[in-house]
Amino acid sequence: MNSAWRNNIAILAALPILALAQAPAPAPDPSAKIVMSERADRESFLSQGAKKEGEVVVYTSLISEDLGALSAAFEKKYGVKVRGWRAGSEKVLQRTLAEARANRNDADVIETNGPELESLYREKVLQTFQSPHLKDLMPQARRPHGQWVGTRINMFVQTYNTRLVKKEDLPKTYSDLANPRWKGKLGIEAEDEDWFAMAVKGEGEEAGLRIFREIAKTNGFSVRKGHTLLAGLVASGEIAFALTTYSHGAEKMKQKGAPVDWYAIEPAIGRANGIAIVRKPPHPYAAMLFADFVLSPEGQAILERGGYVPANLRVGSPARMLTLKFVDPAMVLDEDAKWKKLYTEIVWGNAR
Repeated sequence: MNSAWRNNIAILAALPILALAQAPAPAPDPSAKIVMSERADRESFLSQGAKKEGEVVVYTSLISEDLGALSAAFEKKYGVKVRGWRAGSEKVLQRTLAEARANRNDADVIETNGPELESLYREKVLQTFQSPHLKDLMPQARRPHGQWVGTRINMFVQTYNTRLVKKEDLPKTYSDLANPRWKGKLGIEAEDEDWFAMAVKGEGEEAGLRIFREIAKTNGFSVRKGHTLLAGLVASGEIAFALTTYSHGAEKMKQKGAPVDWYAIEPAIGRANGIAIVRKPPHPYAAMLFADFVLSPEGQAILERGGYVPANLRVGSPARMLTLKFVDPAMVLDEDAKWKKLYTEIVWGNAR
């Protein structure tokens, strides 16, 4: 998260209490009857309405090739055009909020990181929806309020250059990284405070902070912005070992022949990316049809082929063999200032 977004997120964290005290929840939009429908002919009902609407507008942070694969399959199946706008998750959040406050209803569906979706829920920009696929999702993919659900899991993994690091030397615990053999070899992404919070909490907060302070003091960190960039630097040999890359990015590089491999210091930490329908979608039938498709085994299989961990348990994934611990998006918002400060002190304060 960049500095502007960190400031925004701290403000957003306070909004639910203010909203409860000062304003009632907005009245349901007429589209609620469509997105909450549980009729037996649901797919046909939605498909017919979507064909009349002609398109669905999706704001997403999904990488272009994976968005293209999903869109092509959806368009072929239903004859409904997907009009996508892609940007980083913080820009998806900012644009969606700006349009909602201006009473512009351009987007139908938002597909992005969990903390950003949780912010949109707190800002009352989204609406609850039903789907026959919800019952098949891993429990961690569902939120109590039902206004967004997980579609894919960004799994944080450790990536290493196979020419510089022997498999038998890989650290099994975070405390192993305090060994001086890792001096000048450790890379980390610049804005992974959520991963850091979960890693520290997993060790017990006091012990976890002590471990990471020791790693930082002894070996330091090469801090780089962007998970793809960080994985690329591992592949080039500039960085030997990266603490925070995404499994799908590292796997794609490995499949292309780069000298990289990945694994996880367990429990592996995952962040749910999800899908939501805005409160006043211009194309409600197409919005719900697209959400159903992404959550279906067909849509989830496309994401799995892209290297993501699918949220639908009916689609297999080798990553589920790992013990997974999930980032709590509400915690990311509520404790942002605390973990930003600690990450700045420990990681940025020992950048080399």
